[in-house]
Amino acid sequence: MNLRLILADDHQLVREALRALLEKEADLAIVGEAPNGRVLLHQTAELQPDMVIMDIGMPVMDGITATRRLHTDHPSVKVIVLSMFCNRHYTQEALAAGASAFILKASAGEHLLQAVRAVSQNHRYLPPNIAALLSEESGGAIRPLPQLGRREFDVLQLLADGLTSKEIAKQLHISPRTAETHRRNIMKKLNIGNLAELVKYAIRQGLTFY
Repeated sequence: MNLRLILADDHQLVREALRALLEKEADLAIVGEAPNGRVLLHQTAELQPDMVIMDIGMPVMDGITATRRLHTDHPSVKVIVLSMFCNRHYTQEALAAGASAFILKASAGEHLLQAVRAVSQNHRYLPPNIAALLSEESGGAIRPLPQLGRREFDVLQLLADGLTSKEIAKQLHISPRTAETHRRNIMKKLNIGNLAELVKYAIRQGLTFY
């Protein structure tokens, strides 16, 4: 019996790459594609897939919110979340929302098919680096980042990795001015006065990018 999947990502090239990878498997059928969480929810109600593979950082409705809605409205639909970022905050948030797997986009070619197979058998799947990250942090309390929006969180993580505003803008497909605005807003919300202290704060929070 074929597994019916919907792919959700706001970049068409990413969806095409995922489709090409998954459709090599005779028993996997891509029945829909969505550019954001809101469209995904409509398609799920209409197409009744077995599984959804979605990006965490989509416009209109992000992957975490969409996962939470799917878990409530369509509990039989399994969810695999994809992310550019490897950190405990995103991973724990996705799993708490109801995702069964969390995969880095950079390693999708290596891990996605394994995740699909595991999740289809009602198992949770985390790549070794994600599982190790959670294991390292399991002994201590997780301090949530106060009142940061998802895009601000992305900018903060890239700052921790040493990227400039111009590089961040290119990475997140936003303008350099928007990246600068996010940085100023983050500093204001966290009550941090300069970039060096902001980077130190981000590193202490474990916001590593790889």
